[in-house]
Amino acid sequence: MNLGTLFHRSWLREPDALAIVDGVRRRSYGEWYPEIRAVAGGLSQRGLGCGDRLLVILANRYETATLYWACQMLGVVFTPFNWRAGVDEIAYVIGNAEAAGIVFEARSREAAAGAVGSLGGAGLTTFDIDDGDFETLAASAPVDGPVSVDEGETCLMLYTSGTTGRPKGVPRSHRAERLAATHCIALLHYRYGASTLGAMPMFHTMGVRSMLMSTVLSGALVCLPAWDAATAMELVERERIDTLFLVPTMFHDMLHHSDRGTYDLSSARNLAYAGMSMTTALTELCAREFEPEHFTNFYGSSEIFTFAVCDHVIEKPGCAGRAGIGQVIRVVEPDPDGGSRPDDVVAAGASGEIIAPMDGMEAFAGYWQRPDADAKAIRDGWYFTGDLGYFDGDGELYVVGRVDDMINSGGENIYPEEVEDVLAKSPLVEQAAVIGLPDERMGARVVAFVEPAALECTAEALDAWCLDSALARFKRPRGYAFVKNIPRSASGKLLRRLLRDGSYEMLDGFQSTL
Repeated sequence: MNLGTLFHRSWLREPDALAIVDGVRRRSYGEWYPEIRAVAGGLSQRGLGCGDRLLVILANRYETATLYWACQMLGVVFTPFNWRAGVDEIAYVIGNAEAAGIVFEARSREAAAGAVGSLGGAGLTTFDIDDGDFETLAASAPVDGPVSVDEGETCLMLYTSGTTGRPKGVPRSHRAERLAATHCIALLHYRYGASTLGAMPMFHTMGVRSMLMSTVLSGALVCLPAWDAATAMELVERERIDTLFLVPTMFHDMLHHSDRGTYDLSSARNLAYAGMSMTTALTELCAREFEPEHFTNFYGSSEIFTFAVCDHVIEKPGCAGRAGIGQVIRVVEPDPDGGSRPDDVVAAGASGEIIAPMDGMEAFAGYWQRPDADAKAIRDGWYFTGDLGYFDGDGELYVVGRVDDMINSGGENIYPEEVEDVLAKSPLVEQAAVIGLPDERMGARVVAFVEPAALECTAEALDAWCLDSALARFKRPRGYAFVKNIPRSASGKLLRRLLRDGSYEMLDGFQSTL
């Protein structure tokens, strides 16, 4: 079944159920479906059809979700991209995706227009959502319903964040997306009719998945265009939102907000996080503040989607659990140069690179027009994640960082997330990030970048904290930088490369020891 048909049947099943909320705009499935069909009709009249790629550079809003479903009605490949991206990045994606059209809004207008202009127009059909183009689409003659598209065809093309090199296109089929959504519903213990906060960007796999899962369940998607902790808490309270599927940074921001006590978050009884590890301290705080019925660590990627899931993180903070539905995971010898193979399995309890087979039900088939990326990540039918992890004595997976982030100091391997977890437990620390910086004697020196939570936060106090913990002495930071903000992506992921490049601002009044 293709996704257009899936929405059609959700509409037939529960036409009166609330489907989407965006500010004052509220639509039931019965109200939304005719608008989706009209927008699909408008796209068709402008020349877009089955197999074309529509580049969408929008925040989380009603128009974004409507365009997603309109594309599914036509067989158009919905291709979202970061609305914060610059001219060069957008121009690259236009060319790489061979986009037939581009949609942008006021906040992305300048960069999108610059990218289109730099390519001489590139034969693109353009839509400025904040300049009347969406209203024109919505006033078009509607299509009758979803076209007949094989479920093996591509319905979505995500672009990776491009933390190293150019963004990579990840084509996703109707089948893989449908199975990813239904598996995720089962693994996260979602219930029929559950509402969710649409906070993760819709150009990110978690954002698209939240939207798709809400439709499968005849639930409501409550849009949050840009992350703001106070607005998120206000929406949870006002809409009585059931589920929160976020990155740990977002949970941190809500629970550390100065106005946290003024909001009622008791409706959110199902918590899940993905995208990065959650510290033990934050796990315990979420458990205490929300008292969730379900609290899950979901480990996956845009390419494969589900690797592993742990639904008992309160008992085992940081644990990624066991393989997802129909999935297999291995841990093999890490090799940043791509020399390891699927059979190079490490000994029990040892750390290595996490890999998963390419024949999984949710997997992609390879990167879009990037044989170089395929050669690096796909070997002998297995996908090499670039993540480091190990299996504990119970056979459950722990993810300890990235292969490229591992610090070799004096011949010892040190995993940044292990050190960060210790620092995050200190009451003096708001957030911390650890990297390795070149050292003439040791090869690399462990350095911690810290957002302090108190004026008493000093290098000496944190060193004493580490020495008093279970952390091995050689793993503790040998330098501290106190910064205003630790750099993160639009989806909340830590950007260690920016710390290595010096893209941070020191905090006055604190003595750094770099």
